[in-house]
Amino acid sequence: MDSLKKIRPKLGLTWRVIALTSLLLLGLTTAFTFVSRDNLLRQFNDSRNDQVQRQAREIRQALNHSMDSLRQIAALNASLTSGLGNALKQADRATIASSFNNKWPTLQLEAGIDELVILDETGQQLVKWGYSQAGHNLPFAEWGKNVIASDMPFTTLRCFADCRQYAVAPILVDGKSHGAVLISRSLADVTRQAHEVSGSDVALLITGQYAQDQLDITRSVSAWHGKLATLTNQENTLPLIHQAAYLFTLEELQNKPARLKHSNKYIEISTIKISRNNKQGETGHFILISDITSQIYAINRDTGTILATGLIGWLAAEVMLLVILWKPMARVRRLSSVLPALAEGGFAKAKQMIPMPKRRLLDEIDLLDATALDLACQLETLEGEVKSRGELLNARLEELARERDFIENLLDTAHVLILTQDNQGKISLVNQYCQDIFGQPYDIILGQRFEALFHKPSDSRFETSDHQAEERLLRGKDEEQRTIVWYHARLSDSNDPSMHTISVGIDITDRKAAESRLAWLASRDSLTGLYNRRAFQERIEEVFEKEEAGAVLFMDLDQFKDVNELSGHPAGDKLLQLVARNIENVIGERGFIARLGGDEFSVLLENASENEAVEIAQNIENNLDETSLLLHDGRLHRASVSIGIACYPLHGPTPAELMANADVAMYKAKESSLKRWHMLSTIDEAKNELQKRVYWIERIRHALQNNEFELMTQPIIKLSDGSVKHYEILLRLRGDGGELISPGTFIPIAEQSGQIIQIDRWVLHHSLILLKEIQEDGVSLSVNLSGQSLHEPGINSFLSEELKRSGANPNQLILEVTETAAVTDFSTANNVLLRMRNLGCQTALDDFGVGFSSLHYLGQLPMDFIKIDGSFIKDLSSNYKNQLIVKAVTEIAKGFGKAVIAEFVDSTETANILKEYGVTFGQGYFLGEPKEISDTKTRHKNHE
Repeated sequence: MDSLKKIRPKLGLTWRVIALTSLLLLGLTTAFTFVSRDNLLRQFNDSRNDQVQRQAREIRQALNHSMDSLRQIAALNASLTSGLGNALKQADRATIASSFNNKWPTLQLEAGIDELVILDETGQQLVKWGYSQAGHNLPFAEWGKNVIASDMPFTTLRCFADCRQYAVAPILVDGKSHGAVLISRSLADVTRQAHEVSGSDVALLITGQYAQDQLDITRSVSAWHGKLATLTNQENTLPLIHQAAYLFTLEELQNKPARLKHSNKYIEISTIKISRNNKQGETGHFILISDITSQIYAINRDTGTILATGLIGWLAAEVMLLVILWKPMARVRRLSSVLPALAEGGFAKAKQMIPMPKRRLLDEIDLLDATALDLACQLETLEGEVKSRGELLNARLEELARERDFIENLLDTAHVLILTQDNQGKISLVNQYCQDIFGQPYDIILGQRFEALFHKPSDSRFETSDHQAEERLLRGKDEEQRTIVWYHARLSDSNDPSMHTISVGIDITDRKAAESRLAWLASRDSLTGLYNRRAFQERIEEVFEKEEAGAVLFMDLDQFKDVNELSGHPAGDKLLQLVARNIENVIGERGFIARLGGDEFSVLLENASENEAVEIAQNIENNLDETSLLLHDGRLHRASVSIGIACYPLHGPTPAELMANADVAMYKAKESSLKRWHMLSTIDEAKNELQKRVYWIERIRHALQNNEFELMTQPIIKLSDGSVKHYEILLRLRGDGGELISPGTFIPIAEQSGQIIQIDRWVLHHSLILLKEIQEDGVSLSVNLSGQSLHEPGINSFLSEELKRSGANPNQLILEVTETAAVTDFSTANNVLLRMRNLGCQTALDDFGVGFSSLHYLGQLPMDFIKIDGSFIKDLSSNYKNQLIVKAVTEIAKGFGKAVIAEFVDSTETANILKEYGVTFGQGYFLGEPKEISDTKTRHKNHE
């Protein structure tokens, strides 16, 4: 009832009806308006299409009529030369000219003839009046010969600088053709007639090669590759033609007229192709430009009238509906206000507010009022009955609730097995959980002996009066063994012999398995099954207590990170398991094998000599050389391991020192190119190696904290003119004596310790500060990024923040990555480099040619520069193979749109060869030595 109080109509039924009918009527009005407008537009379009087709027919009829009249004029002039037979036969040009001189002005003025030519019987020109069409190369001689041979006139239309109609008629002398008359005239009369017939502005467009070569700026239409020979109302129509040419092709306008809106006017444009038999590609088109603004505005006015009429009708209908509904809905609102009070028990209030219907003609609302009054009376009677019965039910429910709670708490609150036995040990009752564990239905379990549920009988005996616990192996579903702890108790108050004993069982199978698993995991590696670091440490401490001699092999897989990055961690796990099995096959019972973590393994050889340790290391190396992991996609990963050997007590009097020295020996093995195992000769050597590594790790950390690194710049020269707009940033470490230490001394240790990422960020930070100071001179800086930084997730956000903080122009920052680092995890590197380029930075592929050297990657990686490795440049002048490689890489890189930089340029001869091959930039001590950044700043400040 409280919820009924909260219900308040947000929108009355009357207004809902008004809103819905309004939506309906507005929708119908809108639809009718759009349909009407669509019909008007369709009728207008049909009318316009008919008119355009009629205009096209009339213009073509005018062309044909003009051509017929031209042919008649040519035939008439040919017949007037009958007295010139001897002159034609003898090619007497003077006689022929004098005969036509008095006719030529009449032909020009009366017939609009532009050109008159008399041809001999070979088709060659004898006499000519007027001027030829500019740009034409028409076969007058061929026309003349064909007409003389056939004795039939010939007509044609040709467009070059203008469109002209040509007519050739034979000259008959004594019944035989001895020459021909050729006349031509422009389409000026046809154009004027087309303008009068169509009532539209008319333009004559000529397209083709000549029209393109002779474009007139004022009348050129570049989009249609032509020019306008004739144009009416040029000031207004020329912009319209340019706008149409930008939007439509001539073929589209021939098929269907197009419409434009220009200066609040609606314009229709169509074309009619008029030229024919033109082998030289020149084509003429009549363009009709019609103003249809008044028709469009009339359609819009009619549409507005229809819409306004619909809206007025909608308003009138809604007002009428409101008047009809207002009074009935007021009665409904009164009834709706009474019903909530009736639901809350306000029967007296309901009777008072609802009037008894007194009219003769009752409507539905009157029936509702009467029904509400009857309902109020009935509910008042029922409320009293329910109240009395409710008190009885509450007492019974409390009693049932206590019984229900007892049963539910006993059987369902805990996942335990509950059953009862009779005095013969047979099961008389089981709960559902017990049935689930047994895997048998209630009917099957019932009547079985309790002892028959277990694998073997219990050795324990218990008194039914005592609460005892026993652990039994239960035979569950699918013969599954479950360990159950049972508690038994006598039901002393029960007189039913079938309810003699209650047994409660707790399933501890998972706990037992977890205890066993924890005991195993305490000393084992879960992935490989080998002993773990903790077990290995305990074993080696036990060995040192015996004061015996032996050896430790410390192993680390080579390039294991590449396996995880290229094929995923599941592939890496499989390779680790494969390596573990192979090490076990080699060692057997001769040593204690453990996986210390990651890709590190160790073997403890007790009572083993140095030679035995070396022999076992060689066996492991040989065995793993033949070990590989073939994945389903065809990718093959071979196992390779670096082994450090440390003997005790020679190389360490304590377990910690021994393992540290074995670790040093392993890194020495990684650095070796001859073999993959290494044994320290003395403990002093081991200490020196370890101390050196520890020293440099701490020295790098101190240098990062105190800015003891120094940046130097080496110019990268543009080989074509020797200019310098590009520097590579080089890193040095300031030693204790002030000397500069090359990166080859500390970078390998920084890469092993992971400090290389911090070094890269230090270099980026200070390089961007330098770039901000010198970028006004258009100088770019090239900064190297390590493979670890390239695959470090935060490198792009760091670079973005540093660019904002420094204010440096990202377009003048070039980030260099080695080919190996970019291709090792191509997908990740490609995404990182793309995000760097999105920041505006440029990218370069360093050391190209000594890594994967894949043209596929070269085309796919987002690189701006390719740096050819210096090993191909050092002896370029004398090494023909290197010349072929450099030349090929240069051509391919330029084909991909990437600039090429050559490293280690050491002579003028080398620079000239590189320039000949098309290499853009060169770098080397011969071209410019590294200098401190202060020199670079000074140089560019002086330059400014």
